[in-house]
Amino acid sequence: GEPLPIAASGRDLLVAVDVSGSMDFPDMQWQDEEVSRLTLVQHLLGDFLESRDGDRVGLILFGSRAYVQAPLTFDRHTVRVWLDEARIGIAGKNTAIGDAIGLAVKRLRQRPAQSRVLILVTDGANNGGEIDPLTAARLAAREGVKIYPIGIGADPEQSGTPGFLGINPSLDLDEPTLKEIADATGGQYFRAQDGKQLQSIKATLDQLEPVTQQPTQARPAQALYHWPLALALLLSMLLVVRVLWPDNPLHRLFNKDLFLQTQLPDWRQRLKRLRLRRRR
Repeated sequence: GEPLPIAASGRDLLVAVDVSGSMDFPDMQWQDEEVSRLTLVQHLLGDFLESRDGDRVGLILFGSRAYVQAPLTFDRHTVRVWLDEARIGIAGKNTAIGDAIGLAVKRLRQRPAQSRVLILVTDGANNGGEIDPLTAARLAAREGVKIYPIGIGADPEQSGTPGFLGINPSLDLDEPTLKEIADATGGQYFRAQDGKQLQSIKATLDQLEPVTQQPTQARPAQALYHWPLALALLLSMLLVVRVLWPDNPLHRLFNKDLFLQTQLPDWRQRLKRLRLRRRR
């Protein structure tokens, strides 16, 4: 069929989610239940990703290293599924914020300059990887990547959930660095101490102004496989009838003299006639 346009007027948006060990700390509230930080991120950012109509979205997971879990795509539901399947420690126990930013810049630099957005979710400080976070942020700024860091975790003084050895991992959150990353790239830093704050952040991020991208077209597929399939089925049925019912009407019809007479003569007969003509 004729090519159909696909809406492509939004952002190229990557979400980088910290899956280090501290993201398993259960100090967040979701529907009156205590849940881990990662679980809350999966609920709320998953909804956010699916609601970004017209955007290409992708997912980066990072711990001691960073890797692309889902490349940029219009299939937002699949990216949400990959986010839901993220597990603590899958990328190591440390927090490589700089590497996550560097990987995002590498993936976004091929996209239109005014459409590149990274949402960075972490609950700690950079203690792994090879790239310094502020160095990566300056690189992102040069490439036109706007970064929105989200520091997640309950207030250490208000949380009633003790951490390992009685220490709340929220104390490790490096807010000054995250704010510098946002300022360097023209983004904004958010602090999510509970589910309501993260929902508010999601609403703010939903207000990102879209930019015009080159429309994408898709050509609807027209299935034609049923014709050869029907022919193959018919021939198979005729073969079965011939084997199981040799004396069938079709067999008798094609063995009548009318059809036998139309058959070409044997090559031996042709050769014999040719020799007789030469002798004459």
